Amino acid sequence: MLSKSEEELMNYLWNLKRAFMKDLLEQYQEPKPAPTTVSTLLKRMQDKNFVGYTLVKNMREYFPLVSKEQYFSTHLKGLIKNFFDDSPAQFASFFTKRTEMSAQELKALKALIDEQLKNK
Repeated sequence: MLSKSEEELMNYLWNLKRAFMKDLLEQYQEPKPAPTTVSTLLKRMQDKNFVGYTLVKNMREYFPLVSKEQYFSTHLKGLIKNFFDDSPAQFASFFTKRTEMSAQELKALKALIDEQLKNK
């Protein structure tokens, strides 16, 4: 899994698709981190197989090796396993009760569930 600062950087990379260090640094709000900090984060993310790069002249162009959907799917599965006794139903119950969803949002969620049931 990624740390909070790695997730922030990964979000920038998912949005940009491919980026050089200067492109990533531009994404941060002030105060921007030092380039060495971002470089260290990228190295750690490479070691975890979340980020790859290609050399363009003598500069590295970074790109995600894992999609946002893949990452959060794995993250969500771990959350359900660790906090909801590996029960998606318990998670769904908690989610619908605690997120203060509007009636319209609940109807949209129900439509998604109905569609999934029809496809099973």
